[in-house]
Amino acid sequence: MKKLVLAAAALALTTPFAPAMADGHGAHPTLEEVLADERRDGDRARDQYRNPSETLAFFQIEPTMTVAEYGPGGGWYTRVLAPWIMPHGKYIAVNGDSDARTYNSRAQEARAKAWTENFKRGLAEGSGMSENDVMAFEIDEMPDGVAGTVDRVVIFRSMHGLNINNQADDVLKAARQLLKDDGMVGVVQHRAPEGASYDDYGAKQRGYMRTQDVVAIFAANGFELVDSSEVNANPQDTADHERGVWEMPPVWSTKREELKNLGESDRMTLLFKKAD
Repeated sequence: MKKLVLAAAALALTTPFAPAMADGHGAHPTLEEVLADERRDGDRARDQYRNPSETLAFFQIEPTMTVAEYGPGGGWYTRVLAPWIMPHGKYIAVNGDSDARTYNSRAQEARAKAWTENFKRGLAEGSGMSENDVMAFEIDEMPDGVAGTVDRVVIFRSMHGLNINNQADDVLKAARQLLKDDGMVGVVQHRAPEGASYDDYGAKQRGYMRTQDVVAIFAANGFELVDSSEVNANPQDTADHERGVWEMPPVWSTKREELKNLGESDRMTLLFKKAD
């Protein structure tokens, strides 16, 4: 579902602190300044549930790093990461292989295959940069010279989609290739209840995953768990909704009043490094 909105979302991206980003010099905005910028007024209501400052600190991200975001989706984290990192570091957007998907219509296929160009254009607009200065690519089209240069790969609320579509291995292989030897992958993912069975949260696609299954997928692709955090936990979310995580805000698909004010889903927050 996330990929279907990428093109439209990219066109809507506007990045604060344009003068600093335009020439690579000038005052570097702090993360606090980025989060408080008026151009995030539409995003800020989610901060209390997504905890961007604490999450990025747990991932040990510094603004001078090279950070690759897999599947930027609607751009919520892009609008945090890009203006914070791009003045002195490098932000990279990475998406899945559009040729590996099936489509419901030619229009849907056209939108998916135009993602790279649309993302570059959308991020460049309002930033003072050229589209040529924005790096975005699909995992099977990694540019020369990028492998081994990335400090962090971040994957926000996307592991269930990768698992459902049998794309997790391809994406994590690409992530391992992108990373420096000491680079790491930060993951935020909707979390199944403690003790949940695979039949309920692996075979059935609720959008929630068991922590041990996420760790196993990473292990199978050459990663080991460094640490976990409860920064994005929500004990009020029972994670047993009949129609899955999409019943929780912000999607709130079934409009169940008892879920309306519970915040967002209960989430694991994990940090991985390359295994020896």
